[in-house]
Amino acid sequence: MTMTDQRRTEEGSLASLFEAERQDAPLPSGDWMARMEALALAEQPAPRRAPLPAPAPRRAGWREALRAFGGWPALAGLAAACAAGVWIGVASPEMMTTLLSSDGSSLSLSAVDPASGFDYAMLGL
Repeated sequence: MTMTDQRRTEEGSLASLFEAERQDAPLPSGDWMARMEALALAEQPAPRRAPLPAPAPRRAGWREALRAFGGWPALAGLAAACAAGVWIGVASPEMMTTLLSSDGSSLSLSAVDPASGFDYAMLGL
């Protein structure tokens, strides 16, 4: 069974009328087709120029890194903080030993440790 035969069986008694209309299908006139083509061409966007290729990405240099940190003042502060950290890490703990020595002075561990003073204040001691 072909597609046409299957269609005829589905359409039943109206198949002959449908077949006659399919054969006598009206074709659009040449004038109408010319107008439609002109309207379609008018609606199409104008051709655009080809996009320029993207510039090659630049490598981030020292100036970009300096700008990311916030400029020279921020970099100077960072250098000072690093120097202070190195100084604190390398400095000898002799001063703490002299402060905490048991030579009869009134200094105790609570005088050096700020957290212990806070605990005393909270406890009411």
